[in-house]
Amino acid sequence: MTSPTVIRNAAYIIAWDADADGHTLLQNQDLAFDDTGILQVGGTWEGPVAEEIDGSKRLVSPGLVNIHSHPSSEAMNKGMLDELGSPGLRMSSLYEFMPLFRPDAQGTPFATRVAYSELALSGVTTVVDLSVPYENWLDLAEQSGLRVVIAPMYRSARWFTKTGHSVEYEWAEDDGRGVMDEALKVVDEAIAHPCDRLSGMVAPAQIDTCSAELIRNSFAEAQSRGVKMQIHAAQSMVEFNEITSRHGRTPIEWLDDLGVLTDGVIIGHGIFLNDHPWTAWPGAEDFDTLKSSGAAVAHCPTVFQRRGVTMNTFGRYLRNGIPMGIGTDTYPHNMLEEIRHALINSRIISQNPYDLRTTSAFDAATTGGASVLGMDDIGKLAPGMKADLFLADISHRAMRPLRDPLASLIYVAGERAVTDTFVDGKALVRDGVLTTFDLDEALDGLEAAQARAAEAFQTLDFRNRTHDEAAPINYLRGDS
Repeated sequence: MTSPTVIRNAAYIIAWDADADGHTLLQNQDLAFDDTGILQVGGTWEGPVAEEIDGSKRLVSPGLVNIHSHPSSEAMNKGMLDELGSPGLRMSSLYEFMPLFRPDAQGTPFATRVAYSELALSGVTTVVDLSVPYENWLDLAEQSGLRVVIAPMYRSARWFTKTGHSVEYEWAEDDGRGVMDEALKVVDEAIAHPCDRLSGMVAPAQIDTCSAELIRNSFAEAQSRGVKMQIHAAQSMVEFNEITSRHGRTPIEWLDDLGVLTDGVIIGHGIFLNDHPWTAWPGAEDFDTLKSSGAAVAHCPTVFQRRGVTMNTFGRYLRNGIPMGIGTDTYPHNMLEEIRHALINSRIISQNPYDLRTTSAFDAATTGGASVLGMDDIGKLAPGMKADLFLADISHRAMRPLRDPLASLIYVAGERAVTDTFVDGKALVRDGVLTTFDLDEALDGLEAAQARAAEAFQTLDFRNRTHDEAAPINYLRGDS
């Protein structure tokens, strides 16, 4: 145990009110913590002090809990997938473009470092890392300083398109059991890792790439380990149509038929229910099925809004008691931006500014995510909780004029105002500077990986396009 760090006279603290069972805003009070956890929230700390932080111009917030993220790949897609979708595949980029533009083995660690850095810089303290296993993954997770749930993905089949309007699946001879066994070894390594900030999650990748047997076996393996299972489902119209074509059931119905739509399971995205405006599948009751199941949903608005897609609606899911959390499925790995997009998108599709309130979205990114992950010692600022928190500068120009600090942070300032991020009482970001990775060096490595991927793009594309033809650089003319 180290001597306490005290944030003295914090202008605002988003503290936990146990009596009200919710966050509350305190003003001009202290918060003390050390590596064992939070010692005091509110009032004046009168005990010993190892370090004192002037909180007079700071908002102190619980660390954000990110329940769905792909750090090993998504950071490299910046500038490539911003405006790409396949018109013949209902505007998804999953099938035609994403398999063609991935980091190589050399680039994957750089992508991970960049993503972990972006997460810390935007106030994230806990992240579910859904990645295909790679060498030194757990070492990078430990070095990040974050609380990382290791979720190695595997599947029975890979998807691809030869036409841009139809998707095919190539099934492994062993139904993916070999890669599943390797992934489970990684889960077990994470659970047994001496760094107590790492844990594991079972992650069959996508509902349409996994057989019924692989999904059932995955659920059994998660149950036997006492960990959660997460699977991408109801994430695209291609997938919705594929599952209804194979089984005559919606993705939600099929998971329910398999006996895995239950507490302990997280649905990655869960957008395309039968009552979504795009699906036109009236014979099911997906929303009620999901509502009564106990299964949770990971909502990642940014990646879908790029394709003109959104959930119907985040506010509706929350009001009906579906366990909800938020994730950064894509670049930038910026949770404050995801919270903002969740709010705006929910209001657009509902045509109602009251459909989702700021506090509800923030709850989903803190206590909601913690509850989904089964972690009862994160997501809130109260004595005895983990010392996972971030500070934002309320004097930042983007925060002013300052009337409502949380609203200013989410709707305007975002990560620009974040100055410090702590996990287990240790600083990952201090005065706006990362203490974990050299972000510039990681970006150099990622840019080199992106250049290699761009060079290889044409050799992989069924249309034989260059990457510049597939995703033209804005305003760059051929004779430039």
